Amino acid sequence: MSSDSLSPEAAPLDPERLPRHVAIIMDGNGRWAKKKLLNRVKGHEKGADAVREAVKACREIGIPYLTLYAFSTENWQRPRMEVDALMALLKKFLHTQAEELRANNIRLHTIGETDRLPDDVRQALEHVLSQTRHNDGLHLILALSYGGRSEIIHAVRGIATEVEAGRLSPNSIDETLLSGKLFTRGIPDPDLLIRTSGELRLSNFLLWQLAYAEFHFTPTLWPDFGKEEFVRILADYQQRERRFGQVYLDQAT
Repeated sequence: MSSDSLSPEAAPLDPERLPRHVAIIMDGNGRWAKKKLLNRVKGHEKGADAVREAVKACREIGIPYLTLYAFSTENWQRPRMEVDALMALLKKFLHTQAEELRANNIRLHTIGETDRLPDDVRQALEHVLSQTRHNDGLHLILALSYGGRSEIIHAVRGIATEVEAGRLSPNSIDETLLSGKLFTRGIPDPDLLIRTSGELRLSNFLLWQLAYAEFHFTPTLWPDFGKEEFVRILADYQQRERRFGQVYLDQAT
């Protein structure tokens, strides 16, 4: 669903109805670069600027959780030169933004198979995680080397190990237990998913957690995504009626 016809002025945001958690599939860096006859790496560099703007917008608007799909498990299959460039950009982002995260009370989290990251990138990541662990403002979650299916498999294996060891009864396995075994344990499920670039799929992102999220797909390529459009999408979100699978009594037949 598109909210391009909405404007922040026509539909001011209600602070009481903001999503607690927004998740974004940041898509379109490569196509942005191609349109401008640039190398794909230039698109990723411009996309990093959009990341900073999204983080700033969430902090200013008052959204406490933001998850960004930064690097998927499938992305490892991209050309080696592009993967190396993405890792270098991630390391640069961590180094240049560490002080800003601390100064703005932003806590960094990661989800995914981060043990697959290069040693220097993982060390930079762990440093920022440690430096921001006491911050309690915006929670910024980077999905790195992340895949929804592998996350669920990881959780199921952990549960199976406990059952095999006799520490857990199969009858006690429920949604709460499984949620507690996911990479996102302790983090509320997203209320709103945004995907840029016009693609209409989840791409193996937060398959369990997005069960009742509201979806918004925009044709805007990620490097061109800014606060003004973000506000329009939030205004659209506030006009939706969230039912979580239920039917209200006055609408039941």
